[in-house]
Amino acid sequence: MHFLAHEASQVSGYLADFLVDVPAIPACYTESMLDETTFRRNADTALESLKKSLITAEESGGFEVEENSGALNVLFDDPPGKFVITPNAPVRQIWISALSTSFKLDWSDNLGEFVLPKDNTSLLPLVSRLINQHLGIETVSLN
Repeated sequence: MHFLAHEASQVSGYLADFLVDVPAIPACYTESMLDETTFRRNADTALESLKKSLITAEESGGFEVEENSGALNVLFDDPPGKFVITPNAPVRQIWISALSTSFKLDWSDNLGEFVLPKDNTSLLPLVSRLINQHLGIETVSLN
């Protein structure tokens, strides 16, 4: 798609060619984004599943899980620490704040779950890995 064609026809030389050949930028970001209702349903299901798995694992795992205003908090006594797992509706992601890092998971239609885009790690295995890294031992497996 070209724009400014009328104005470009009145300008000579390189500038005219440049203006005529500038393509329109597609709105890819919003086209592929889940609608808010679908995101909330998927996020609620994923976080509820994670919460149940964390509650099952917390007794032997050395941590405690709390739900607070839609966010899950994973609290550690030894070593001290806190993970926060929360849906972020405006960008349709689940965010995890853990180990001084932010992990942003996107919905995968192919896998039917939220995944870390760089390696397709899904929510439960990622949280398991982060908890085990924090504790320094491989004791937690969420499923």
